[in-house]
Amino acid sequence: MNYFEFYNIPESFLIDEGALKKQFYALSKQYHPDFHATEDEDRQQEILELSTLNNKAYQTLADPAKRLEYILKEHGLLEEGAKPQLPADFLMEMMDINERLMEIENADQLAAISAEAAAVEGDIVREISELTANYPTLNYTAKEDRLSEIVNLYYRQKYLLRIRESLDTFAARF
Repeated sequence: MNYFEFYNIPESFLIDEGALKKQFYALSKQYHPDFHATEDEDRQQEILELSTLNNKAYQTLADPAKRLEYILKEHGLLEEGAKPQLPADFLMEMMDINERLMEIENADQLAAISAEAAAVEGDIVREISELTANYPTLNYTAKEDRLSEIVNLYYRQKYLLRIRESLDTFAARF
């Protein structure tokens, strides 16, 4: 079941966290296995599954990064093993950063590359924020177009995460 439907809230990248938490607690109480101990075995299993669904849904929707990934998966935009087509200029910039990483000789060079990566990451986060802000108000076609832009930024962000991991590895040397 779709997590947004389960919580009876509209699909959105930005949600009312208070309302989400309130719904989570209400469903936690409603589907708590201890309150259904006298039910038959099938009903107890159903309650256990609903309780598990409630926990998974809350963990996903309460975390902005997991929520973004969940929405993209729900729309079939993230598939296991998919090879995204990243823009050539982005790939060139990342290749440049990777090459400079291999040539780092001191902490100042590391700090400069880290700052550059952080700036790129900041730009991506800002773009995602702008694209997700009014998502619920868009019509179906506009939402699909918006999701295509968001998934491209998502893949850039994932690529950049590998760069950040390399930076962390190099930081341990200095």
